[in-house]
Amino acid sequence: MSGVLRIALLQIAPTGSLEGNLEKGLRGCREARRLGADIALFPEMWSNGYDIYGRPAPDWTADAIDADSHFVRAFGRLAAELDMAISVTFLERHPGGPRNTLALYDRRGERQLLYAKVHTCDFDAERALTPGEDFFVSALDTAQGPVQVGAMICFDREFPESARILMLRGAELILVPNACPMEINRLSQLRARTYENMLAIATCNYPASVPDCNGGSSVFDGVAYLPDAAGSRDTCILQAGLEEGVYLAELDLDQLRAYRAREVHGNAFRRPEKYGSLVERTVSPPFLRPGRRE
Repeated sequence: MSGVLRIALLQIAPTGSLEGNLEKGLRGCREARRLGADIALFPEMWSNGYDIYGRPAPDWTADAIDADSHFVRAFGRLAAELDMAISVTFLERHPGGPRNTLALYDRRGERQLLYAKVHTCDFDAERALTPGEDFFVSALDTAQGPVQVGAMICFDREFPESARILMLRGAELILVPNACPMEINRLSQLRARTYENMLAIATCNYPASVPDCNGGSSVFDGVAYLPDAAGSRDTCILQAGLEEGVYLAELDLDQLRAYRAREVHGNAFRRPEKYGSLVERTVSPPFLRPGRRE
């Protein structure tokens, strides 16, 4: 084993139909494997291309599919065929309203994670979604050995607690499907989440040909300091451009694990007994907003 995990970001545009997205998604995964990927990651809600704006909620929520539907299971079968993990995203049919969901299949085709977006964008169309209930970490079987993998989806990134919980549960790598402009401040959020938690984050966005998206899919490896280097280093090991494509990053697991074993961030010097305010539900001005769930 080389200790290098190869992560493919499928920065591809949807086709306008479920079957079209299935076929194009399967092709994208095959291309990722041809490039040598150990894991392939889709952008947010690939099953319908995150097509939820400018449509009445009953129209787009009708796009929801079951977690064990033909669409989703097809990627599990392909994962086993390709000997490559696949993280596919979809609008999941769910009681009370659909969920914005990620399913992670290992290279044996076994589902290791089913994660629904916890921080739904309740200020807009996503108010019609059912939020997820928790964050999960799984020991993903890869050709480089087991890797502790968790997931966030888009707006989850805006909350430091999301990545912090995943770190506390052992995550070494967080997968982040995305569907929004990845400008400097959002990229800075990802950089900060990796730095403060000493883990890697892989984010896959839609290309600029998709409305309100601009590519910029990225991987941050979280390793800010090397023993023999005088200063800090750039933790961004991949940032895609605007164009559609399959982009491959090489994550040095040995380097990351050595860094996590020696540096001061993450969980080394936290004082959780001082953080009680973080779990209070009170919201005061100027942060009051319509649409907040009680």
